[in-house]
Amino acid sequence: MSEQRLSLTEIQKITHDALYTSGARGLQLAAATESIVSAEAEGIRIVGLGFLTIYCDQLLANKIDGQAIPEISKVSPSRLHANAKNGFCHAAFLAAFDSWITMSQQQGIGLLTISQSNSAGVVGWFVEKAAKKGLLCLGFSNSSPMMAPVGGNQPFHGTNPLAFACPVADQAAPLVIDMATSQVAYVAVKERAEAGLPIPESWGRDAKGQATVDPWEVINGGQMRPLGGDKGALLALMVDILAGGLGGPNFSYQASSIVDDQGGPMGIGQTFIAIDPGNDPSNGGFSARIKALINAMAEAGSSRYPGLRRAQLANNAATQGIKVPEPLLAEIRAYIN
Repeated sequence: MSEQRLSLTEIQKITHDALYTSGARGLQLAAATESIVSAEAEGIRIVGLGFLTIYCDQLLANKIDGQAIPEISKVSPSRLHANAKNGFCHAAFLAAFDSWITMSQQQGIGLLTISQSNSAGVVGWFVEKAAKKGLLCLGFSNSSPMMAPVGGNQPFHGTNPLAFACPVADQAAPLVIDMATSQVAYVAVKERAEAGLPIPESWGRDAKGQATVDPWEVINGGQMRPLGGDKGALLALMVDILAGGLGGPNFSYQASSIVDDQGGPMGIGQTFIAIDPGNDPSNGGFSARIKALINAMAEAGSSRYPGLRRAQLANNAATQGIKVPEPLLAEIRAYIN
């Protein structure tokens, strides 16, 4: 397959232009562009340029409101709520970010809930921003139904990702853990399907609930398999309660698909919890103890801590650019021309 190497500036422009011609404006445009370029730079194409055309289709179908103005409200001294107004959750997050960070630093802990939003893409993108402000952060996002609950055989839970980030002393990159509650993200199955490749049996089931290596059987009426069996399904339920319960958005089973332009606005939600660790010398100092933990991991044979590889890829992309398949570029450019 032929490829073209693009600089991050070129990737930013093509992303911006595709979203703009599809109807995104202002903060909606800036936030969505940033999240896609960040994912692409960090080597997560399935929610980078690979997801851009889905966002464009959803904007054109008014499934995402590209001109929405998020509504921010203070629920309590340690909680903010952002109504995304069916716009990008990234825009709602950025609109509330500074106030939420200040609140978390003043109170020691801060909760941010987002409702009436859509796919979060890389949940690590959100929690890493808080970690760069010196805070620990947990993030949760629900999504449309793709996995069966414990004991069930029909899609009910989303792949409901969660993430965690922590600042690391003397390191430019925070520690970032980002994972779906399914064996893999749904977009990974879709990527295999479009490439004409099989999937491992552990990834999904067909419409009859049987294991399959055909990704199209998962996409067309099948379901994703939870991470670690029932434990993954329970994690998906936990995320759905945190992301879909607290802020009042849809639960997963109520949401339209996050991967097409059908069914109207998704109305799903996200929840973020930021914790100020302080640096209490009575326990050796948080920053120093985390640094010691990372060093001990290295001595135990770990070549890097979670989040470091993503940061390294982003640094490489900034200087060397990124190879993008010509068919994908052609598909994206079709929205611009």
